[in-house]
Amino acid sequence: MALARIARANVRRSGGAFGSNALEKDMFNERPYTTKCSLPSDLNIISDGNSSYVPRIKQQSYMKFSMRGIAGTPYHQFPNTVRVVEDSDSEMEDDHRRYAGLEATKPGEKPRVVVLGTGWAACRFLKGLDTKVYDVVCISPRNHMVFTPLLASTCVGTLEFRSVAEPVSRIQTALSKDPNSYFFLASCTGIDMDKHEVYCKAVNNGGLPREPYQFKVAYDKLVIAAGAEPLTFGIKGVEEHAFFLREVNHAQEIRKRLLLNLMLSENPGISEEEKKRLLHCVVIGGGPTGVEFSGELSDFIMKDVHERYTHVKDYIHVTLIEANEILSSFDVSLRQYATKHLTKSGVHLMRGIVKEVHPKKIVLSDGTEVPYGLLVWSTGVGPSEFVKSLNLPKSPGGRIGVDEWLRVPSVEDVFALGDCAGFLEATGKPVLPALAQVAERQGKFLVGLFNEIGKQNGGKAFSAKDIPLGDTFVYRHLGSMASVGRYKALVDLRQSKDAKGLSLAGFTSWLMWRSAYLTRVLSWRNRFYVAVNWATTLVFGRDNSRIG
Repeated sequence: MALARIARANVRRSGGAFGSNALEKDMFNERPYTTKCSLPSDLNIISDGNSSYVPRIKQQSYMKFSMRGIAGTPYHQFPNTVRVVEDSDSEMEDDHRRYAGLEATKPGEKPRVVVLGTGWAACRFLKGLDTKVYDVVCISPRNHMVFTPLLASTCVGTLEFRSVAEPVSRIQTALSKDPNSYFFLASCTGIDMDKHEVYCKAVNNGGLPREPYQFKVAYDKLVIAAGAEPLTFGIKGVEEHAFFLREVNHAQEIRKRLLLNLMLSENPGISEEEKKRLLHCVVIGGGPTGVEFSGELSDFIMKDVHERYTHVKDYIHVTLIEANEILSSFDVSLRQYATKHLTKSGVHLMRGIVKEVHPKKIVLSDGTEVPYGLLVWSTGVGPSEFVKSLNLPKSPGGRIGVDEWLRVPSVEDVFALGDCAGFLEATGKPVLPALAQVAERQGKFLVGLFNEIGKQNGGKAFSAKDIPLGDTFVYRHLGSMASVGRYKALVDLRQSKDAKGLSLAGFTSWLMWRSAYLTRVLSWRNRFYVAVNWATTLVFGRDNSRIG
């Protein structure tokens, strides 16, 4: 302890600062590196010979480097020139502030699989993983999976929110029961592929010892299923004023805003023009999510608003704005049916491209101004900032590039699947669409591959090189479905856009849509919730309580 105090005093007297101009030349002199890593910009790894940790650094500079054809960010060791910013100058007991975490597995222990994400791909993988062979660690900023096809129904009260959320600990019980398996409510901020470690930042509300609270987890196998983010195309004002529809909290906020606008519009002294603006619901994007939300909203207006908000029922209306045609991946006859049905249901369909979004209006590229009270943005998804930050090969479109077995080339023991992954051009396969059924099928394929590798003792790090992987992943499209409201839906069972196949629309399709999704809900618990919610809504109508 005395030696440690003397060392720290010498460092302070030296006046050195990490990233200072005086030291930058020596610290970052160019030389070849053999380490592939992707680390957050506020981390610096220091090794004391026994364990690795990351103290908090006052300032840091870094440079890009290339190795084996992949760009990365190096880490360095500075025995004498780093000034560590500590909250206390007490004894070495302050070492608890160092980077804690799970160290690498030891001989005789089960190999550890780390999964990033709790979406369709990650949860299908977690559900089937053989926990007799592997320990599993799941890291995600949410502790549940969202059944996204039914999310639009929760915005208007057709379903309750818990009906579409499945806790990850129910999907894989080992996360809550096995002594060496864990779920961590955190976001991954970086990956060191050579050291087989991921670096994480906990979701924090101020109750943890420090903020941000960071830790590391060593892995034998890493599965990146971190999903994607809504595309905004860099349009000014979208992030600030529009609602997305990807998470349960998004649906909650949409529902609160919708009901708030309905109640505020009944206040005395509100002009007719302001009532029309408050009760104008604008949906951007004519894909399945945008169309289903528009259909649910028109249903809510015709059945519930007209009965319970009679003073303002004539002011509320829905506009769906799409740059091209709605439901472009569906059969032409189904697109025409959807257009006619939505128009008949009171949804105004509009062609246009959004140029700017303001607090109370949007501006289209032709100069048209559209006032709104509720704006829902549903224009597809793209790579997240986390995926963009990783120094890994990328597929067309910026996703993590994978081969036919969903492995990330050039790095050992790293796999990627779901919306964050796409086939590399070298595979000759197209990048698959960001659909739930694609992610689920990839999760099913990869868990079979992992279980087979585990049986052949290939679960440990660097131990699966000589194990045959078997057949490659092949995706076959099972068809598409979309509800358009008022007990009508579309079912397109073609395997591709240009192929021939069965296409249905109407009430029969609606029954097929509900039956299919009811059977796809992950647990019997949630199937019961969904069935009861549907029955309750049919008999008593939707609940219009605004809570929160």
